[in-house]
Amino acid sequence: MRLPALLITFTALLLQTSTPPGSCHPAPAWRQQGPVFVEQLGRPEVGFSWRNVSCPLCKAVFTILDIALLSDTNEERVAQAVGEACIRLHLADELVCRELISLFRDDFIRALQQSLLWPSEACALLVGPSCGKFDIYAPWNVTLPKAPKPPVTPPSPPKPGSPQSRVLFLTDIHWDQDYLAGSAADCKAPLCCRKDSGSPSWKRREAGYWGTYSKCDLPLRTVENLLENVAAAGPWDWVYWTGDIPAHNVWSQTRKQQLSELSVISRLIHKHLGPHVTVYPAIGNHESTPVNSFPPPFVHGNRSSAWLYDTMAEEWSPWLSEQALKTLRYGGFYTMEIQPGLRVVSLNMNFCARENFWLMVNSTDPANQLQWLVHTLQASEDKGEKVHIIGHIPPGLCLGSWSWNYYHIVNRYESTIVGQFFGHTHLDEFQMFYDEVTMTRPLGVAFIAPSVTTYINLNPGYRVYYVDGNYQGSSRLVLDHETYILNLTEVNHKPEVPNTPEQNPKWTLLYRATKAYGLTSLFPSNCDGLMQTFVKDDQAFQKFWYFRHKGHVSEPCQETCKTSVLCFLRSGRYEELEQCDLLNGYRGNLAQAARKTLC
Repeated sequence: MRLPALLITFTALLLQTSTPPGSCHPAPAWRQQGPVFVEQLGRPEVGFSWRNVSCPLCKAVFTILDIALLSDTNEERVAQAVGEACIRLHLADELVCRELISLFRDDFIRALQQSLLWPSEACALLVGPSCGKFDIYAPWNVTLPKAPKPPVTPPSPPKPGSPQSRVLFLTDIHWDQDYLAGSAADCKAPLCCRKDSGSPSWKRREAGYWGTYSKCDLPLRTVENLLENVAAAGPWDWVYWTGDIPAHNVWSQTRKQQLSELSVISRLIHKHLGPHVTVYPAIGNHESTPVNSFPPPFVHGNRSSAWLYDTMAEEWSPWLSEQALKTLRYGGFYTMEIQPGLRVVSLNMNFCARENFWLMVNSTDPANQLQWLVHTLQASEDKGEKVHIIGHIPPGLCLGSWSWNYYHIVNRYESTIVGQFFGHTHLDEFQMFYDEVTMTRPLGVAFIAPSVTTYINLNPGYRVYYVDGNYQGSSRLVLDHETYILNLTEVNHKPEVPNTPEQNPKWTLLYRATKAYGLTSLFPSNCDGLMQTFVKDDQAFQKFWYFRHKGHVSEPCQETCKTSVLCFLRSGRYEELEQCDLLNGYRGNLAQAARKTLC
């Protein structure tokens, strides 16, 4: 069989998915295989995923690719074969297929050529540990200083009347420049409510003025309305902003477009919040193009991420110090002192993401980021500083070795790390951290905030954290948080004038955590106790399920779904998610599906 024909055969099987990489949509119903985490929870997931591919098929494909790519002349044949498979199997429109292959081709092939992985190792990385020995089966470790861990003193609530810091948290904006009110909200493309989505047919929904309950992102007017509302709701002590600016049209994005959107949103935030409020950003997985493509610093030239990091440094220079900008340009991470006694660390979580195909070249502590984190935390411990960590992808969804090392670092520095803040899932949730010896004593919480975007079937939202304030002896822990939403059902249609949107809608409080759940604070012990309440009290759990979806629930959550959610909440380390998976009889589906939630 000639090489092109052979490649078409295997790539056709390889690409049996319904949407291109990086898009998110409800999971397929694999009922013959038992309950699946994504299906039960309604989580967004990546349409294209290597985990949809069988292990023997993956190994066969990579064996053929290894042979084919020994010659540069075969690169074009490989790309054409994948493109033809996409078109012939009707996986997407021909234009989407061709643009997708064109966009991803060069970087993916270059990463594959530079990779030293055997097919079994590549498939272990992309498909999972059941397909070979990689990652958790070949662990790597960061080096911790010899300084002994200080004695742990359980935190105590602040005295009544103690100062609190009010922190605005924004994540997953996903602005769609081509959003068009009145266009089709139900379309065949991976992203709808756009100029090219067409007009809604009979009995089909149309895109709303401020946003839509569908696989749609947001118009700029909604983002500006958000910023006007949060500016009026100030003052803010500072702001955390954890990335994902562009829309989900990942097949047609360009560097110029990504940088333009980065500049527009950064400047709008600075304009509305003013020069006296410091914003601490983190990088999302959608900032780059191709999506999820973040080469470590050993990749130089045009294939490096310098085009992105340099522009970020320019746009964020009003907020960040020179030293922070230096490490931002190097690897997309940085640290800064917020106030005397409190430091923020912004991590580039794309260096832990399985979908970042550059990690096929070398996934051992990319950019030495975790080792840098250890040095930063040790310096803070020596000075008596407290530290907040911000990032985009929650650590419980990272590559196994990266996640294990991060968990180990959090354990060692539990008295220093007093807050962890992430986004990415678009939902309102959290993940717990426990002591590594017994895995029963709660010592940390990774708060996962809801998205600004509606993608998928959600209200727009944002988060406010109340943190123990700026005074001597402050714990700097999260005491409480609030979630605010834009209720699309109300703002897209004035009650007195049907089919007419509100002109200046207000974002409203959905809930305050301590009041909603009857808690005194959100210390790790409180969050662990809340999780135990969810186990025993289904009414409390259903309230959480409603809040988790920002007040717009598409499907109920009972029995196996509830078990799946509790597994996720407990699993600040990916290994724990896998173990919970096996203990509850999910046969690998829970952990496998959770890895797909890279929106």
